Amino acid sequence: MQIPADTVSLRDYEYRFHEKVDPAIRAYIAGAAADAVTQRENGAAFERIRLMPRALVDMSKASARSELFGETLEYPILIAPTAYHKLVHPDGELATVQGASLTRTWMTVSTQASVTLEDIANASTAPLWFQLYVQPRREHTLSLVRRAEQAGYKAIVVTIDAPVSGIRNAEQRAAFRLPGDVRAVNLAAFPSTGPVSASLGSPVFRGMLDHAPTWGDIAWLCHQTALPVLVKGLLNPADVKPALDAGVSGIVVSNHGGRTLDTVPATIDLLPAITSAVGGAVPILLDGGVRRGTDIVKAIAFGASAVLVGQPVLHALAVGGMPGVVHMLTLLQTELEVAMALLGRPTLQDIDASLLLRPGGV
Repeated sequence: MQIPADTVSLRDYEYRFHEKVDPAIRAYIAGAAADAVTQRENGAAFERIRLMPRALVDMSKASARSELFGETLEYPILIAPTAYHKLVHPDGELATVQGASLTRTWMTVSTQASVTLEDIANASTAPLWFQLYVQPRREHTLSLVRRAEQAGYKAIVVTIDAPVSGIRNAEQRAAFRLPGDVRAVNLAAFPSTGPVSASLGSPVFRGMLDHAPTWGDIAWLCHQTALPVLVKGLLNPADVKPALDAGVSGIVVSNHGGRTLDTVPATIDLLPAITSAVGGAVPILLDGGVRRGTDIVKAIAFGASAVLVGQPVLHALAVGGMPGVVHMLTLLQTELEVAMALLGRPTLQDIDASLLLRPGGV
């Protein structure tokens, strides 16, 4: 795969992705819930925020490095968990993790990866986190956690905003089905739950939600592992206290990229309230709509320790393979450094709400 010469931003990779990829696969990866209101708003909310630069600041010791859970984070950018990378590249997550390693980027590996979590770990030279969907049976959930521990993963990220799948009309219209050679290999040993019978009288409330996790399950999980447990998909500040009471070590502010419930707010709009509710008790990360280095600055200014990017990774993998992932992540790292330089903020600790232009003026 050769990266087109005019591909110089994450949006360029997205355009090329739409040109290149099979329509059904494109509908699955790019598809949003319902009318895509939230997916569009994730990006639009970042665009509405304005930045105030400072001039002639000494940047001689500038660095985007920080520390998170005792590990050095070279840039505040992580790869978000996304499923089935083999849909867009034959090497799947192996190509992604190689690109992540070359750019010193931490990767969050999906429960629904199309390569085993062990094989991904063996190919990585950068820290890995494991994204967990709580399974109907606790012994199966614990089995995944133990595998991640044994493979050297550094944290468990529990998705809490998708007890059922969102209504994705674009995916339905395209009649997307997983190809026979792409599957969630990490779940292969577990029995399928099978379809819910229509005779039960409800397509969702009876059957599909019988084993949906609660805060009690998160508290149980936090007691089962010494790894940091983060919850991903927290949007409402009212959920901060239950999360902290359950013992979580971190929070990822996320709306699943607009793929579950449509018309919920953009994540960057909710970040300040969640930061306030957390009160510094645990690190906060954010995903949803991050496409520029300036987006990262805005998230950090509102209280995030780092951001995660998901769809852009699959766009780059589809367009340029492993080199595409390297190039895309390098673009984002470079844009962040340029933004910090032009804003006069030498370190991440120097990025705060004072660089945000308030409505109505300075």
